[in-house]
Amino acid sequence: MNAIVISGGPGAGKSTLLNVLKQRGYHCSDEVSRQLIQEQVLLNTENVPWKNLSAFADLVLERMIEEYNKSLHAEGMTFFDRAIPDIVAYLKAGKIEITDQYEQAIVKYPYHQNIFMAPPWETIYVNDSERWQTFAEATALYHMLTETYKSAGYTLIELPFCSAEKRADYVLEKLALNKPWRSPHQNYSDKSKTRRKS
Repeated sequence: MNAIVISGGPGAGKSTLLNVLKQRGYHCSDEVSRQLIQEQVLLNTENVPWKNLSAFADLVLERMIEEYNKSLHAEGMTFFDRAIPDIVAYLKAGKIEITDQYEQAIVKYPYHQNIFMAPPWETIYVNDSERWQTFAEATALYHMLTETYKSAGYTLIELPFCSAEKRADYVLEKLALNKPWRSPHQNYSDKSKTRRKS
């Protein structure tokens, strides 16, 4: 199984890239957080990131695990728009304590060793109903994401500033050169307890 993650700060072109990969016939898992924000807004609950980030993160983790398990039955590669370490990065940015369930989930649900990161790209950045952050906040989140993925033992590959089609070519070329899939360093759970901050 190949679970390929495309991450990065908000508004950096991840979803557009995933759409291109879908058009090329690859199995893709859309961004869970955007789906949940839409659902929670319709339900008129407090479980949205700008009101209760901790409760929202719990919902995201549950949905991401569901999507991960679905991918186990898919043939070939599955591309994920964000993954479990993203939740940890967002909680850290919100200065919320990282509980054991997140640390354990990072170890239990490993993705492909190489993580594709979409860097901040101000030219294409726009706000919408699910993206409330300023560009400066999006940039800060990007740095927190890179730190979190590196701490979890992953290798980061930064996506170039180019069209979504060329980005898709870049991702597929990099994957063709990769060694067979392996999980990241499993000593993450041991180190995490000394690293956890509120």
